[in-house]
Amino acid sequence: MTRQSHPSRTLALRNVRAVQRFDFHFAAAYRRAARPFGITPERAWVQIDDEHLIANYGPWRLRTTLANISRVAITGPYRFYRTAGPARLGVTDGGLTFASNGERGVLLSFRQRVPAIDPLRLIRHPELTVTVTDVHGLVSALSADR
Repeated sequence: MTRQSHPSRTLALRNVRAVQRFDFHFAAAYRRAARPFGITPERAWVQIDDEHLIANYGPWRLRTTLANISRVAITGPYRFYRTAGPARLGVTDGGLTFASNGERGVLLSFRQRVPAIDPLRLIRHPELTVTVTDVHGLVSALSADR
């Protein structure tokens, strides 16, 4: 007796997404400032697949569709006192920063604002800056869809 594969099982295998993960680059001083907030290298990463971007920074998480990303740019350097420690909310523009070093990062601008910093999801951010190790790789991966 031969076993035939179930149609839904075959379909599920065809829809497996390619996932790319980008770890944060932690400078020693930033690592010390981040630890009390539950931010460690194991809990700080950006992941993209065919449809979504997820940025995790300790207890904070931002998720959006790739179609919602309007612009990607490399930025930096950053001032320690403005970026070290927990996720940072820009007072003037509401932008969000997940910074683990002061050298450089990737600025993601959104078409529609995205919640992330507050548990009630009332504050929505027009952009996010992430300081991943491979800034050029993240920019390239996100630019390939445009």
